[in-house]
Amino acid sequence: MARYTGPKTRISRKFKEPIYGPDKWMERKPHAPGQHGPNARRRKKESEYAVQLQAKQKAKYTYGILERQFEKMYELASSKRGITGEVLLQLCEARLDNTVFRLGIAPTRRAARQLVSHGHITVDGQLVNIPSYSLRPGQTVAVREKSRSLEVITNSVAVNNKRFDWLDWNPATMTGRFITMPERAQIPENIREQLIVELYSK
Repeated sequence: MARYTGPKTRISRKFKEPIYGPDKWMERKPHAPGQHGPNARRRKKESEYAVQLQAKQKAKYTYGILERQFEKMYELASSKRGITGEVLLQLCEARLDNTVFRLGIAPTRRAARQLVSHGHITVDGQLVNIPSYSLRPGQTVAVREKSRSLEVITNSVAVNNKRFDWLDWNPATMTGRFITMPERAQIPENIREQLIVELYSK
C-alpha cells in the first residue's frame, strides 16, 4: 500500500502545526524548513492558488491520504447533499484507520493504518484489513480477541482519554461504535476545507 514515508517533522514545520502529534524537534524549530532559518529568508506573499493548494496538502497529510484517493473522495463529496467541504471531512473521519485512531486503539493514524492492514481490527464481527474502508453510522469496530494483548494497543488504550461525540467506546471489550457522521464543529482538525473546494472548482 502506497503511503507517505518521509520525514514527519519537516511536514509539520511546513504547516507550522504538529499534525502528526507532539514533536520535540518542531518545538525546537517551529519555523518552516530551510537551510537559512526563519530570519534570513523573506517569503513573498503567497498567491491564492498556493494557499488553496497548501490547505489540500495539509488535509492529505493529516489523514494519510494520497492524491488519487483524495480526488476520488472529493468527487464523492461533491455528489452528495450538504456542504461539499464538510462532507469531504466527514468522509475522511469515516475511514476505518481514522476511526481506530479516534477510538484510542492506536496512538497515531499511521499506527492505526498498520493495525488495520495487519488484520487486528474487525467491523461488525468481520475482519477488515482495508484502512480506507468507509464506515456507516451504526457499525461496530473492535479489536480482534487474539490481538487485545498487543503492547501497542494496550498502551494506547491506557493513556487515551479523548472522547468524541460521534463515537462510543467500551474499553472493557475494546469495542467501539460509529454512531453518526460528525458535524464540522465536532471535528478538531484545523483544516480550511472551503479552500480545498475552491481549488477543485477551478
